[in-house]
Amino acid sequence: MKVACIGGGPGGLFFATLLKRNRPGAEVVVFERNRPEDTFGFGVVFSDATLDAIDAADPVLSEALEKHGRHWDEIEVRVHGARERVGGMGMAAVVRTTLLNLLQDHARAEGVTMRFQHEIRDPSELKDFDLVVVCDGANSRFRDLFAEDFGPTADVATAKFIWFGTPYMFDGLTFVHQDGPHGVFAAHAYPISDPLSTFIVETDSASWTRAGLDTFDPKTPPGPSDEKTKAYLEDLFREQIDGHPLVGNNSRWANFATRRARTWRRGNWVLLGDAAHTAHFSVGSGTKMAMEDAVALAEAMAESPYSVPGALEIYEERRRPEVDRIQNSARPSLSWWEHFGQYVRALDDPVQFAFHFLSRSIPRGKLAVRDQGYVDGVDGWWRQRHGASPLDTPFEAGPVRLAGRRVTASDAALTGAEGTEIPMAPFAGSPSRAGVWIDAPDDEADLPRALDQVRVTARAGAPLVGVRGGTNLTRVLVAEEARFTHSLPVAVIGGYDDDRATTLLLSGRADLVGDLK
Repeated sequence: MKVACIGGGPGGLFFATLLKRNRPGAEVVVFERNRPEDTFGFGVVFSDATLDAIDAADPVLSEALEKHGRHWDEIEVRVHGARERVGGMGMAAVVRTTLLNLLQDHARAEGVTMRFQHEIRDPSELKDFDLVVVCDGANSRFRDLFAEDFGPTADVATAKFIWFGTPYMFDGLTFVHQDGPHGVFAAHAYPISDPLSTFIVETDSASWTRAGLDTFDPKTPPGPSDEKTKAYLEDLFREQIDGHPLVGNNSRWANFATRRARTWRRGNWVLLGDAAHTAHFSVGSGTKMAMEDAVALAEAMAESPYSVPGALEIYEERRRPEVDRIQNSARPSLSWWEHFGQYVRALDDPVQFAFHFLSRSIPRGKLAVRDQGYVDGVDGWWRQRHGASPLDTPFEAGPVRLAGRRVTASDAALTGAEGTEIPMAPFAGSPSRAGVWIDAPDDEADLPRALDQVRVTARAGAPLVGVRGGTNLTRVLVAEEARFTHSLPVAVIGGYDDDRATTLLLSGRADLVGDLK
């Protein structure tokens, strides 16, 4: 058997190693257009809970993290001059070049042929190979060349991000939110080795433009970094990194694209890693997902040794549901980063802001499993302000008074546990003394309609907005528009258990939480 891997990243190298180990007689060739030591970016980070499948196939990643990486248990959120920490997060990171060198060593030891500085320009160059694995990254040339077969799509975020490193040593995954003269910028930072931390910065496009950071030519060939941005961010984050410099490595602004493909297979060609799928880096590790793809593809090849198309079908059938799950779980986090400037300005208490951030994808109950002391602190913060637990806190809005925050909903009213009713009316675009229902959309592309209705309702002077329908994410986005932009009390209706209802209240996403009658 002859196998070609287009791309010498972690996914391609790991698959080549596993396949060659299972089939010593196979000819396995990795084609990489760059040199062995070339890599863009800085470190790769993994959670302790996600390495089992990779370890079972080969402990190379755990060895890299143990011998060369940095490990931590807490996440820190910095905002408004304060630092909030939560434990039980169990994560580790390693320099990307270190991991690549170890993977290259493993591949070489198994007999994999690696051809560096060798770019495949035409598919016909690989006509003699029985299997071609396309693992050339998120901007895959061959995925796009065969777009009619693979059916790729990309959902491009509006937020801007850029990768740097810094010799300032963070002691774990740290999220730094910095309000500057042109808007809010945030950094995802974590240590990757003794002398270096990764430092990824995000901002919204308006702040990016106001800061004059839109002048670097993105068509510049790979290699040069955006020096203007580097200087700007060094000054903006000076206190947060104790005056240390930022380190560039092909550092330039981009918009994150969540990539999918209708199918990962085309005859004896198959997509792997970022070429097939991406998930926002705040939740998913592209390297981890690519290496898990490699495990799944190697297992499928072992189960169907005489039929490449059959093996590829097994691979996609088994692996796609897990990838879909990761991409779906990443969506609320990606959305949070699309709007984080609004949250920094609206949530001026660091305790609530940090909880709002952490609970974008992890509800209160799961946070308590990881760090009960942290959740007890958030609960205590609420009790100190309100004198009761979240669900038992009285609610007041104008003449409306309820004994607690749980309600049941009908078209005509919200009813508290003690029977008190708040009259509700459908959105009509005209003044109403009753609360107004806003129906959240099922598709995020339709959000502008609902957000416009919130603005009209606020101008009309309605005392309360009720948000129902749609998805959990779209309901939250509509509710946050009402609360954070227009200071309107909000009831979110969606069949929430006590844990998720409490999460909505503590995070400031809702004032009342209810179920349909």
